[in-house]
Amino acid sequence: MGSKLVEMLSAMAASSKEATSDILVIDFAVVTACLVGSTESTIGDWVLIDAGLENSADYILHSAEKRFGRHSRPAAIILTHGHFDHVGSIIKLLEVWDVPVYIHQLELPYVTGQKDYPKGDPSVDEGIVAKMSPTFPHTSINISSHVSALPDDGSIPGMPDWKWIHTPGHTDGHVSLFREKDRILIVGDAFSTTKQESLLSVIMHRDKISGPPKYLTTDWQAAESSVRRLKELNPSLVIPSHGKPMGGEELAKHLEMLTAHFNEIAKPKQGRFVTKP
Repeated sequence: MGSKLVEMLSAMAASSKEATSDILVIDFAVVTACLVGSTESTIGDWVLIDAGLENSADYILHSAEKRFGRHSRPAAIILTHGHFDHVGSIIKLLEVWDVPVYIHQLELPYVTGQKDYPKGDPSVDEGIVAKMSPTFPHTSINISSHVSALPDDGSIPGMPDWKWIHTPGHTDGHVSLFREKDRILIVGDAFSTTKQESLLSVIMHRDKISGPPKYLTTDWQAAESSVRRLKELNPSLVIPSHGKPMGGEELAKHLEMLTAHFNEIAKPKQGRFVTKP
């Protein structure tokens, strides 16, 4: 029931907006995906970052066609990690595009049918989304024929100006993506700019910097270290998977607050993974 409600909300509220001239953020209300590439890009000159929910494929395909032209397809799909709201439509998309997919080595078992994620933990927060989280899909998918590990050197196929950064905590193999020349950071679920556990905050897009979604995060010590590492990059703009992009002085202020008070702002007071991963 919980996942169906989330999908219904995403279908009703799907929209897209440029974060920069070459990054289109596709907002499904509860999660985002990104098309990265110039609007003059040809077939194979752009990439998709994450794949939304199970019912997100049509909107992603429509957005890609509108931005890059009919029959356009990406050079690759890059996954920040393998949770259901980031891989939900990938099987449908691969049926249309038949392109390579890349994910961190530690996430491969979750997208090759070998290992399931833990169920969501409803005890971490009183918000409705947290309470629904045990009903969210947590079993692995199998895209073995298309998926490979991201290169060890930090490069990202199809994204020559970018590098991937290992930011574990939310999952073991979570990655964020960074472009040094303009310090733009696609942060994934390493931290959020909304209180993801609260349905009202999600729907209203209330700005409230927070850590990774609490109900699916399995290592809080690693999560804190990842946030500190990302802050040290001094990003000019962050594009999170949950919440709106944030930049400039507002971002600097909120990141300083998050790193200084991570336990109070981000870490739940109780939960299966609070004391140890």
